[in-house]
Amino acid sequence: MKNSSLILSIVAVVAAIAALVLTLVSPKGTSKKADDAAQATTAAAGDIVYVRIDTLVMQYDMYSDLRSALEAKAQNVQDDLSKKGRKLESDIKAFENQYNKGLLTRSAAEQQQASLQQRQQEFQNLAQQKQYELQEEEIVLNNQVMDAIKTYLEEYNKEHNFAAILTTSEATNVVIVGNPGLDITQEIVENLNAIYIKQRNK
Repeated sequence: MKNSSLILSIVAVVAAIAALVLTLVSPKGTSKKADDAAQATTAAAGDIVYVRIDTLVMQYDMYSDLRSALEAKAQNVQDDLSKKGRKLESDIKAFENQYNKGLLTRSAAEQQQASLQQRQQEFQNLAQQKQYELQEEEIVLNNQVMDAIKTYLEEYNKEHNFAAILTTSEATNVVIVGNPGLDITQEIVENLNAIYIKQRNK
């Protein structure tokens, strides 16, 4: 009988989903610069300006709302899978108990074991499907946020006529040293949030 391996694999699947949920809900570190007072933008037409994209995304209300909704969904998925996993584990232990006491014929034991193995496979498939769905939704979320930012920046630059708008972050460091007056992050955050709040309130 390989029932102990069934239980271990159930625990492993639930743990994998829990790890995904923790990844979604763990706070992402913001740049130290995000806590600094906003610098007045002194950029003029023709300048090359930059936005700190990690700070921008983390302070964007649209991102916060979408991420909160995804985190809630991920938590519900984890809770549901944990409940199903506990039920399956309980059924496996009950089967082992009956088998060890000699309360089942060999034929009945084989049928029950086959049924439990099928349920375990279905559980693993469901857990994997839910994990893929959550990962896909996170990708779509990020794409939606980045598309909204890019679309706004294109419109914003029609008015300001900058030579280029660069993005930088703690990870990429495209702008290692830059004039704070060319950092338009806070202005973009405020404008994006104002637009988003109006749309959300409609």
